[in-house]
Amino acid sequence: MDLTACLPLVVLALAIAVVVLAVQLIRSERELRSIARFLAERDTASNTRVTIGVHTRGFVRLGQAVNRLIDRHQGERIAAEEGKRDLRRGLTYLSHDIRTPLAGAQGYAQLASEEHDPEARARYLDVVARRLDDVEGLLDQLYAYAQVQDPDYRVEREPVEVNEVLAEALASLYAQFKQRSWQPVIQLEDKPLVAPSNADALGRVFRNLAVNALRYGSEAPRIVQRGREVSFSNRVADPDSIDADRLFERFYQGSTARSSEGSGLGLAIVAELAKALSLGLAAHLEADELTITLTFPE
Repeated sequence: MDLTACLPLVVLALAIAVVVLAVQLIRSERELRSIARFLAERDTASNTRVTIGVHTRGFVRLGQAVNRLIDRHQGERIAAEEGKRDLRRGLTYLSHDIRTPLAGAQGYAQLASEEHDPEARARYLDVVARRLDDVEGLLDQLYAYAQVQDPDYRVEREPVEVNEVLAEALASLYAQFKQRSWQPVIQLEDKPLVAPSNADALGRVFRNLAVNALRYGSEAPRIVQRGREVSFSNRVADPDSIDADRLFERFYQGSTARSSEGSGLGLAIVAELAKALSLGLAAHLEADELTITLTFPE
């Protein structure tokens, strides 16, 4: 076959190939510009996804990757907005919880200032002191939560006798238990539980768990140490109002608990401190008994 005769066909084939490649290149350039324009002009609050006009494997994968990023950012944005709403709602509740005892203290202080009977005045002032103690407790919880939320917050750990810290924490709440005429049921193993921890942080964990039982329980708590676990169990008056999966969320309180003097931060602080101390933490509600269990590392 004469190669000279084939040359025009070869040139034509090459020309067609060049034209096809040029068209493909132009389409690819337009598609990339379209994607870039979509990303630059896209409303971040929109659910719009990128669409691909060039259905080559590379562009399809690019579109899928872009849409996955959009989905992730959308999820993060929604979570952030929900977090802001929860924070605003929680701060509103906390503000109310602080104002209520303050208003009560102010009212009784006014009564005391107008009272001439020394015994009555003393009773009014005693109520004022209790209301101010409530406010102090709320502010202490708020400060503690802010502290454990600090990214730089660290706790130094050393071998600690867990049962000894538990006993001290419960002893510090003697007056509160006496006021409710409650005697906690405490079951500890003979062999002391020693774990790497921080006595101050662990003491706050135990106190917050005990205070939670005092405020929301319907009877004295049962505190059991078995092996490397310590559990706080107490019956609750309205188990249907409690979501055990949300107990450790910031500002969470059961639907019937808003009238109490709690801040909704106590168990959130427990969760943060448990994380800092490398403790396992779980809540379980069975019938009307709530159990919160701490698991200590070796």
